[in-house]
Amino acid sequence: MSEAIIQIENLSKRYVLGHQRKNEGLRHAIESAVRNPLQWLRERKKSIASEREEFWALKDVSFAIKQGEVVGIIGRNGAGKSTLLKVLSRITEPTAGRIRIKGRVASLLEVGTGFHSELTGRENIFLNGAILGMSKVEIKRKFDEIVAFSEVENFLDTPVKRYSSGMYVRLAFAVAAHLEPEILIVDEVLAVGDVQFQQKCIGKMQDVSKGGRTVLFVSHNMAAVGRLCQQCVFMDGGRIKHSGPTDQIIPLYLKGGKQGDGIRVWDETVPVKCDPRLKIRVLRIVGPDGQVTGHVDIRKPFTIETEYEILKPIPPFRIGLRFMTSDGTVAFSASDSAHSSYETKSYAPGLYTTGCVVPGNLLNEGFYNIMFGADIPFQQVLFLDESALGFSVEQTGGVNARFAEKWPGVVCPHLEWQTKPLDKAGAVI
Repeated sequence: MSEAIIQIENLSKRYVLGHQRKNEGLRHAIESAVRNPLQWLRERKKSIASEREEFWALKDVSFAIKQGEVVGIIGRNGAGKSTLLKVLSRITEPTAGRIRIKGRVASLLEVGTGFHSELTGRENIFLNGAILGMSKVEIKRKFDEIVAFSEVENFLDTPVKRYSSGMYVRLAFAVAAHLEPEILIVDEVLAVGDVQFQQKCIGKMQDVSKGGRTVLFVSHNMAAVGRLCQQCVFMDGGRIKHSGPTDQIIPLYLKGGKQGDGIRVWDETVPVKCDPRLKIRVLRIVGPDGQVTGHVDIRKPFTIETEYEILKPIPPFRIGLRFMTSDGTVAFSASDSAHSSYETKSYAPGLYTTGCVVPGNLLNEGFYNIMFGADIPFQQVLFLDESALGFSVEQTGGVNARFAEKWPGVVCPHLEWQTKPLDKAGAVI
């Protein structure tokens, strides 16, 4: 169990981005070249250089994974997670660095990985197995298990191009997990499947690791990462920001390294996808004293407040919050559409603030992450940040203050209790 089965040293991957240049026309180009050839060549060289921009999807990434470990790779979109897995799967070549892998690798990076759309499910099982280096005898030995796990036996002789995305993933994962690779690499693709199948896949990956095989798992579902992975790698901007035990790394990811002060500001320096009619400016936590804070008293109420600007007229939209624990468990969700003020809210251009009060003695002590978004119900997502703001609830009293213990559960409400004496007949005295 102590042997390193994957060794990554100073791994980097560079892409060259092209930018469209201004087309001044063939006539202008010919005239410039004839009048001053040297000047035209210099300007041409400079123009070509300006059209090419380097983007480092990975930069000096180094870590080792031991045999039998289940390692989670987490980070925001664009952090370099999928690029890392593609390099490890030999789908793309690194620009620099070295990788040493001992054993056979099976990858499930996107819907249909390793499948031929014109072939049937049955044929693709044998094709995928052959790609993994399995003999026909070995594939036949595992065939019934693969089909039973995938639950697509009724469509086994149907070309996979006619499969739904969920069926595709079921069969692809079943093949990758059952053909006994030494290393199994799984990207966020499992999110396509239903919840029951996701749980089934996680259970299978746990079985794979218990058999001494290694699993790399990329997901935005922190509950799944926390349940499955012993170790975690937190990536940001193509680099490793933190690595270590999962229960230590997930809170760091949710905090984002800059959210512990109780305020999140979106400005021109922070790229974020938002509808052009709406600009989200700030999300903050305000304590009962009116001060912004990242640490709230378990007994006292606090306010989640956002400032935003409507730039152009927009249909009625709602603002929503989702409170999650450090392992990704949803504590509760809230939306301003549940309040009567939603009916009278203005959607004309201008600056606005919207806030909601979270009562004291509700959330248990611990760290929480807020998913924050705005949408036009059933039509369009206007803004979404899955890890907008982190805060901690501090134990200063409350229902479990009498005893020095962590109360189990996500919530810790202060409920009314009554004790009354009874007579021998069972009537209240």
